[in-house]
Amino acid sequence: MPYALCFLLFMVGLYCTVVKKNIVKIVIGLAVMEYAVNLFLIMLGYRTGGTAPIIDKTYLEPVTGQITAGFINTSVDPLPQALVLTAIVIALGSLALMVSMCIRIYEKYGTLDITEIRRLKG
Repeated sequence: MPYALCFLLFMVGLYCTVVKKNIVKIVIGLAVMEYAVNLFLIMLGYRTGGTAPIIDKTYLEPVTGQITAGFINTSVDPLPQALVLTAIVIALGSLALMVSMCIRIYEKYGTLDITEIRRLKG
């Protein structure tokens, strides 16, 4: 069920990106799609009852010094979390760039409607 909600959120963002004529609404649709993908990746890495992948002495076998099987079975994979954190930072930069482009387009054409901008092009 949560995966279906991620898909629904992604489709809402895709709808805004494809159908809407206002550039700000298109940017919001792109942001919603990014959030849906990030949420999907976080849910892939989630483990019920999982622990942080930090090893301390309680997770080491006393004789051999190797990691216990209990830690391996309960620890969470940190890779999806690291990927999402990186994606959030990149998304913030791209969102700032898109908003600045919207501002420049509005300053030049006086409108945010893409059909009006196409008509003004000539």
